[in-house]
Amino acid sequence: MRRASTLDHWESYWKGHQDLDRTYSTGGRLAREILRDGPVEGRRVLEVGAGSGRDSLALARDRAVAIVLDYSPASLGLVQQQARAERLPVHLVRADALAMPFRDGSIDVVFHQGLLEHFRDPAPLLRENARIARRGGRVIVDVPQTLHPYTVMKQLLIACNAWFAGWETQFTPSGLERRVAEAGLTVRRTYGEWMVPGLLYRVLREALKRGARVSLPLNPRGPAWWSAMWEGARARASRHRWSLWTSHVIGTVGEKP
Repeated sequence: MRRASTLDHWESYWKGHQDLDRTYSTGGRLAREILRDGPVEGRRVLEVGAGSGRDSLALARDRAVAIVLDYSPASLGLVQQQARAERLPVHLVRADALAMPFRDGSIDVVFHQGLLEHFRDPAPLLRENARIARRGGRVIVDVPQTLHPYTVMKQLLIACNAWFAGWETQFTPSGLERRVAEAGLTVRRTYGEWMVPGLLYRVLREALKRGARVSLPLNPRGPAWWSAMWEGARARASRHRWSLWTSHVIGTVGEKP
């Protein structure tokens, strides 16, 4: 049987992750990358395959016209719950990411993370992203990086039919850039993000939670000097392209010409 990522996988996942304080986030990296290109006040910003929608909510706080699209009612319900709690205006759209109900060139920024890797052929999704982006607008695509140990572990779980999302793939920096360019977008930059806390801690935390019912902190806090040292090291490394090969996720920012 050919494995695939299905709606049932995501309905089950988001129904089981309603408490976002116990769920790892993107660390705000999508909102950060969008804001690198300027303020978003009054701009239409669309998150495709929104999941928890936390990056969209961050952009809504900066007065973006935030739109989230997903085919999972559980995901959209979670976004709505957070938006209501903060009294943030967020537009919810349940639709197919391959046939989005938006006019050509109607969105200023299209972005997604944890989405492209679930498509065996990523080209139609990227072309649809490019279609709805305005000229001069941005498309930001965030995916797993091929050589990270987490990605390798995940592929082993997929091979054993034990991965929660059924199936997904991964990308190298140059491979992702090529895909974005083939969709008719101009590659502006590619960024990477390290896994913090690290993979060993996350595996240990999950094992203790399941086996011994012991709950370690989601994000452990060390001494201030230790955190500052590592943040500085990561900032210096991020200036070099080789650092992308040490990141657990990478993202490419494309521009609609």
